[in-house]
Amino acid sequence: MRVTTPPDIGALGRTYFQRKDYVSRMLAAGAWSATLGDKYVHWDRLRFRTPPPGVTLEEWWLAIKSARMSMTKQLPCKDAAGEPFALATPDPLLRYLSEADRDLSGRVPIPEQLLNPGTRDRYRVSASIEEAITSSQLEGASTTRRVAAEMLRSGRKPTDRGERMIFNNYQAIRFIREMQKDPLAPDAILELHRIVTDQTLDDPADSGRLRTSDEVAVVDAKTEEVLHQPPKAAELRKRLAALCDLANEKTPKFYVHPIVRAILLHFFLAYDHPFVDGNGRTARALFYWSMARSGYWLCEFLSISHFLRKAPAEYAHSYLYTETDANDTTYFVLSQLATLKKAIAALHDYVRLKMGVIQRAQSILRQSHVFNHRQLALLGHAMQNPGTLYSATAHAGSHQVTPMTARSDLNHLAKAGLLIPIRAGRGFLYSVPTDLEDRLDRMGEGRKSGP
Repeated sequence: MRVTTPPDIGALGRTYFQRKDYVSRMLAAGAWSATLGDKYVHWDRLRFRTPPPGVTLEEWWLAIKSARMSMTKQLPCKDAAGEPFALATPDPLLRYLSEADRDLSGRVPIPEQLLNPGTRDRYRVSASIEEAITSSQLEGASTTRRVAAEMLRSGRKPTDRGERMIFNNYQAIRFIREMQKDPLAPDAILELHRIVTDQTLDDPADSGRLRTSDEVAVVDAKTEEVLHQPPKAAELRKRLAALCDLANEKTPKFYVHPIVRAILLHFFLAYDHPFVDGNGRTARALFYWSMARSGYWLCEFLSISHFLRKAPAEYAHSYLYTETDANDTTYFVLSQLATLKKAIAALHDYVRLKMGVIQRAQSILRQSHVFNHRQLALLGHAMQNPGTLYSATAHAGSHQVTPMTARSDLNHLAKAGLLIPIRAGRGFLYSVPTDLEDRLDRMGEGRKSGP
């Protein structure tokens, strides 16, 4: 997992800039560029590439770094040794930000299902469940997605540490929604951590408390090699205050794009590693808080951890590239922007898939000879308003039929598995299954394959 540290740029500069033809040769060879195509390449990967003709790898790296310096600014946060972090703005980063602004702020058509109050909550809950599960799995929770989703949807209490981590993450997402309009304060970060780690730490007192020991490091799970040594515990309160200043736009003095700011909060919380455990989950939760506070409401329907879990090595490398190349956070920012782009695309794919299921279900209803017109009307309403509870009295009133006929309609739908009866006093209410469209879809497929 360890990456190769780049050559010392100062030493390279002293060697090659003394040669009068260096700059002209790099320009003529096309080596003077901050990126390779659309890639912001670290030395760890550049060393395996073939440099332009007549150029050595070291000369090429110096030219790349020189091009980056012209677009780099120092950030207010510093590393454990007191050296500042930096951020460059190469073309790929600007393009990613332009696309993310367009996709997350409503300047492209937003799927109707996310705008419909009757269905958007279902999509929000599904995304929150996915993020709660995968963010926990990134840090070792072993519970399967199916079991975890069932726990969260049913309200069942967690039965082991993995389920507790997922349950806590889900509560943290709800907490973020409540605090998104407020400025970020150290106490809010501590409370967020307490929620994330409740009943999951060896010492319960560590939940919601900054670590007090320096005997902590990020290690490679396979080789046990130390990959990152966080700042000293004595510095954490000061660093947490600096993080809040960044979050609240008090620093830096130059403009930082809101999405980049959210990603930097993610990075710096994880870099500081201020807690004995749960740093990654807390960092990703801060990203969501910052995005929501900046008005990117569509992020409520995304799960970045779903994609981080698919490529954990790339996630880890983005931290290491930053730390080994002069604290250049551009590597991490670009990696997270690419993840965000995948999450946005996945959301649109998912909604398109669900809309296809709904359309097929509606087609099945139109062609159905199994249900009467009253039942078809109720099912059509239920697909657009999944949280509705139906009663025989209301159904009878809507269609001007007797209560007995209304009960017969609802019981028929319940026997078909399309409504769920719930005891209410002496009678029943009927709720809509969360997978109603899928059930109708399967019903249609069953009829196609029948005799």
